[in-house]
Amino acid sequence: MGAAYQVLRDPAEKFADYPKRIAYLIDPDRKIAAADEVTDPAGYGAQALSTLAAAQR
Repeated sequence: MGAAYQVLRDPAEKFADYPKRIAYLIDPDRKIAAADEVTDPAGYGAQALSTLAAAQR
């Protein structure tokens, strides 16, 4: 399942047994507009707003 969503980590990474945190932004047509790797959960809101602004241009 993790391979299908491209969340597998490289075996050499520190937390290789855990999937990456990926946030999918869905457009009004229910299609994936963007996929962001979340590296800072506390600051992800600002990253999401930036991604949404860029997608609307």
